[in-house]
Amino acid sequence: MENIANITAYMKRLILGRGGDPDRETLIIIPARDGKDYLLDPDNGCWRMYLFIEDSFSYQQAESEAVFREAGRAFGAFQRDLADYPASSLHETIPRFHDTPSRVRALRKVMAGNPVGRAEGAGEEIAFALAREERARALVDALSRGELPLRVTHNDTKLNNVLMNRETGRAMCVVDLDTVMPGLCAYDFGDAIRFGANTAKEDEAELSLVRFSLPMYRAYSEGYLGAVGGLLTEAEVRSLPLGAWMMTYECGVRFLTDYLDGDHYFGIAYPEHNLVRARNQFALLKDMERHADEMDEVMARWNEQGR
Repeated sequence: MENIANITAYMKRLILGRGGDPDRETLIIIPARDGKDYLLDPDNGCWRMYLFIEDSFSYQQAESEAVFREAGRAFGAFQRDLADYPASSLHETIPRFHDTPSRVRALRKVMAGNPVGRAEGAGEEIAFALAREERARALVDALSRGELPLRVTHNDTKLNNVLMNRETGRAMCVVDLDTVMPGLCAYDFGDAIRFGANTAKEDEAELSLVRFSLPMYRAYSEGYLGAVGGLLTEAEVRSLPLGAWMMTYECGVRFLTDYLDGDHYFGIAYPEHNLVRARNQFALLKDMERHADEMDEVMARWNEQGR
C-alpha cells in the first residue's frame, strides 16, 4: 500500500503539472476516516477504495493490432512518467519475482524431490526448460553488471490492466498497481508480449493453435516505444525481445514447477491444467525463437531511426 500511495501521489502531481486530469489518468486512493490509505476490519481483513473512473472499459484479449498498440502506448507512458521516480525506494512486494535463475533452481529442487510423482510424465517439458537454463541468466546478469538500469516496473502488464476511454477508445489509466516495484523495463514489455502476442489463451491445450504473432508484437512495440520516447538506453531497447523470451520461459517454468509440486500456487480447473499451461508457454517460446531475428530487427530500427 505504501508503494501504491507514493506512486499515485507522484503521478497525480505529474498529471496536474502538465494540465491533465488525475481523477481519470491515475488511481486516486480514498482514505479511511482515520486518514490511513487502507482499513483493517475486526477480522483483520484489509480493504482499500479508489475513486471510480467513469466511462472506462478494458479488454480481456487484444482484438486487433490497434487495441494492442494502444496498450503499448499506455505502458510506455507509464514507464516514461515514472522515469525520475527513485525505483530503489520501492518495497519489493514479491521478493525475487523475476529472478529467472532462482525459478529454474526451484524447478530442479521439486523435480529431484518429485513430491507427487509427476516428474516421469513431464520429462519432455523438463528437458525443454533445462536446455535453456543458461540463457535464463541473461537479464539478471546484465542488471548485476550495470548494463541495464533499475526502473519502476508494473509487473502485471496484461491488457485488462489498462482502462480505455469508452468514447475515444484511447488508453486512459494503468491500474492494478499491487506489483509495482523495482525491475527492468524488459520485464514489463516482455510480459505484455507473452500475454498479447499469443494467438491462443495461455491454457489452450491444442498446441497447433499456439503461435507467436509478429504483427501484434510490432503493433505493441510501436505504441510502447512511441510513448516512452528516448528514455530507454540503446541497451534497454535491445533487451526488449529478450524480455519477451524471458517472461514466456519463466512463466512456463513456473507452471511446470507448480504442476510437479502438486498445484499449490496457480488455481487449476483439472489435474493437468498447469502442465497444459507449461506446454502452451513452451510452444509459444519455440515460435518466438523462430522469429528472433525479426523481433530484434524491430528494435534495431528504432535505435537507428526512432530515438
